Amino acid sequence: MLNKTLNLNEEVFLQDAELKSGRDAFGESILKLAEEHEDVVVFTADLEESLRLTPFRKKFPNRFIETGIAEQNMASMGAGMALSGLVPFITSHAIFSPYRNWDQIRLSICFSNANVKIVGSHAGFSNSPDGGAAESLEDIALTRVLPNLTVISPIDYEQTKRAVEEMYKMRGPVYLRICKEHTPQITTGSTPFEIGKTYTLVEGTDVTIFTTGAIAYEALEAAKILKAAHKINVEVVAVPTIKPLDKENIIGSAKKTGRCVSLEEHQINGGFGSAVSEILAEEFPVLNLRIGVNDTFGESGTYKELKDKYGISSHHVVEAILNMFKEK
Repeated sequence: MLNKTLNLNEEVFLQDAELKSGRDAFGESILKLAEEHEDVVVFTADLEESLRLTPFRKKFPNRFIETGIAEQNMASMGAGMALSGLVPFITSHAIFSPYRNWDQIRLSICFSNANVKIVGSHAGFSNSPDGGAAESLEDIALTRVLPNLTVISPIDYEQTKRAVEEMYKMRGPVYLRICKEHTPQITTGSTPFEIGKTYTLVEGTDVTIFTTGAIAYEALEAAKILKAAHKINVEVVAVPTIKPLDKENIIGSAKKTGRCVSLEEHQINGGFGSAVSEILAEEFPVLNLRIGVNDTFGESGTYKELKDKYGISSHHVVEAILNMFKEK
């Protein structure tokens, strides 16, 4: 299947994009899903309001389980529910799940290939006011290494809603990485979404930016600047499914442009960019640059301030790509 090109109107989009939160999308979509499917059960570890689950609890009190601050128990209980035929969604902040319960996710969920859906909210820098200890910058590395586990990182509110629908349909464990912050809307309710597929947001010929999660907006801004100010035509490819990666279309875009950049709101070591680099190194060696957090923890600040300080905002992407062209 060929990559889907969304053909955004860049000028209109970058000026008028509406701001919405991925966690709000999850709360709305899980309620709708439960209305349609009686086997949906939700667990949370003392984060009902934070995960926007109060409407779910009120409507389906017998399908809502509050475990308290016990993420390890939550994962094990979710595995048991799944093996009994239900479809449990275990929810927390990403910094707690998959971090504190990684062993239970590995052994109870993934080893058994249990049909558990793991939802990690407040990922990346989106929990910025709470500081470095609460900022999940290693969860992609932790999850993509686990056998049987699908890893999804939607780029905005609408894609998060679609991801929740699609992850319910598939059998087996899934990790959904979502953003707390209100970020610009890139997709719409009618935008295609399929687990395992990439989506070209902007077509280009000179360099490809592969991106995942809400940071995709910064890639689009960088592409606009590079085209207007430097006549560099950037192809922006959204990769909402980190595992399994859409190998065919990643290699296809790399062959088209001859230069690749990955942009992520995560450590560059072991993260999304590493996954892309592994494919390119094995299948189509090409000039390739990873942009992300460089082996450091975060700190307190606004979401915008942290993206800028840690080198993942649009002007950093522009500078990195200009340097790439100079070195070439």
